[in-house]
Amino acid sequence: MEKKRIIDAHSHIFPEKIAAKAVASIGSFYDLTMHSGDGTAEALLESGKKIGVTQYLICSTATKPEQVRAINDFIWAESQAHPEFIPFATLHPRMEGLEAEMERILSRGYRGIKLHPDFQEFDIDEDRAMEIYRLAEGKLAILFHTGDARYDYSAPSRLEKVAERFPGLTCIAAHFGGYSRWDEAIRAYEAPNIYMDTSSALFALPKEQAWEFFRKFGEDRFFFGTDFPMWTHEDEMGRFNALELPPDMREKLLWKNFARAILKE
Repeated sequence: MEKKRIIDAHSHIFPEKIAAKAVASIGSFYDLTMHSGDGTAEALLESGKKIGVTQYLICSTATKPEQVRAINDFIWAESQAHPEFIPFATLHPRMEGLEAEMERILSRGYRGIKLHPDFQEFDIDEDRAMEIYRLAEGKLAILFHTGDARYDYSAPSRLEKVAERFPGLTCIAAHFGGYSRWDEAIRAYEAPNIYMDTSSALFALPKEQAWEFFRKFGEDRFFFGTDFPMWTHEDEMGRFNALELPPDMREKLLWKNFARAILKE
């Protein structure tokens, strides 16, 4: 009998001493009430336990180049302490020693990289970022924040250009690929190496529009994610259940797609 699994394909954690401040800062950036005031690893596990999460993609974003190494050390240490965690590193287009840090990431065994163009203030398709994609292609997936209508850094059309230029790069476009630019996202994404997650989307994306995405891109290209601590796992599972997916499709989004595309199972 197949073991029941749920993979949260998008969650954030922070060191205990700065977790509350980090959560408040994110809430302020998006002008949203954060549904968990605690962004620690322990809080993530406690929240996920309520819906039966078995694995979590964990990440954190370096808003400054000098933060990269310390954040990566933190994420790696937490993944070693908690076997449920799937570590995604951070990088920054303006950092020094990019290639050396990428070698360190690969030698340790991270599963991917998280980039947040709006926080890090770079265009997804700008020249400085291309070295990251070149080094990651065929080796590590990249989870991109995409589509905030207030900024052009993370425009869906920019990610499409990157996916086309690097066809061996596994790209994950967070938030149904658009956050608040879904009309653009559904038109922009043609490259087959772009996947999408459901995090921080279903609170605003109508069910009918979500199904338009499924019909256009196919059910194999989506992952369930929560964006914890933006939302609790119970919140996001409730919204996910409201999509009324057929059982086989539901299993694909909850874990099978991620296990195949990212974990290579």
